[in-house]
Amino acid sequence: MNWNEKEVLITGGTGSLGKTLIKQLLDEYHPRGIRIFSRDELKQWEMKQKIDNRAPISFLVGDIRDRKRLELACKGVDIIIHAAALKQIGSCEDNPLEAINTNVIGAQNVLYSALENKVEKVMAISSDKSCYPINLYGATKMCAEKLFIQGNTYAGNRAPHFSCCRYGNVIGSRGSVIPLFQKQYTETGKITITDRNMTRFWITLNQVSHFILQAIEDMEGGEIFIPMMPSATVLEIAKAICPDAKIETVGIRPGEKLHEALITKEESLHAVMNITKNRFEITIGEDVLYAPLEYRSDNNAHWLTLKQIREMIEET
Repeated sequence: MNWNEKEVLITGGTGSLGKTLIKQLLDEYHPRGIRIFSRDELKQWEMKQKIDNRAPISFLVGDIRDRKRLELACKGVDIIIHAAALKQIGSCEDNPLEAINTNVIGAQNVLYSALENKVEKVMAISSDKSCYPINLYGATKMCAEKLFIQGNTYAGNRAPHFSCCRYGNVIGSRGSVIPLFQKQYTETGKITITDRNMTRFWITLNQVSHFILQAIEDMEGGEIFIPMMPSATVLEIAKAICPDAKIETVGIRPGEKLHEALITKEESLHAVMNITKNRFEITIGEDVLYAPLEYRSDNNAHWLTLKQIREMIEET
């Protein structure tokens, strides 16, 4: 794929992932143009101050809930990276209408806009919370995945082609536990965790950005791409950040899992392992003759050491 000929639109482009994607696109891929679509004009202004004014970037204020605005923003676009979403579990639980309007209806609007403008490729950013969802955030991400995978049926054998990227916790992203732990330690000398046995998948912003852009190059439509990610307990993350901190266990919160899954047992029947690209690929409808197996953060073969955790944190 020749990125030099592509116009890229990133919804939610002023977030942590959007900023990393933009840097890598400018440094390594050199697309013809990048459009940042988000509803926060202050964040757009702040981003403008840090970007070379010669960069082929345009800033579009708008909300993915507004289908007509989104359709207009997508005119002439070749690739959409859909990263806009409400992501805080507690906030989604407390504001279900807002979560559904943004994460489900907003995803539907991206689908419509891509079909209307005959966009070449659409990559939707999902979450491990979409596997066996027990909270509203996870349920909305599961619905969004279903929308985009089914979108290929609406497009037929022509563009747009829709796929999803699904991954776990991102070290260095806004709202991650790392700045929270650091703040707690600075203010009180202790860190609160929900359960000492809790495990999660972990990846850095740079790693996940490369993963997404590579998946866009390879996608044919209908795939869910999942990186092979290492696991660590939340306790080990806390020890890596603040080894002298007192650890206090406060119990699992509503809507929180002890362990996360990236591939369900049912999905594993349609998943292939791409060792060369260090990822799994789920293509619903294509059976793979493997024994069914859940890919969970507690049954993972790859675990992070304290040294590796600290190296990942330093990279952010």
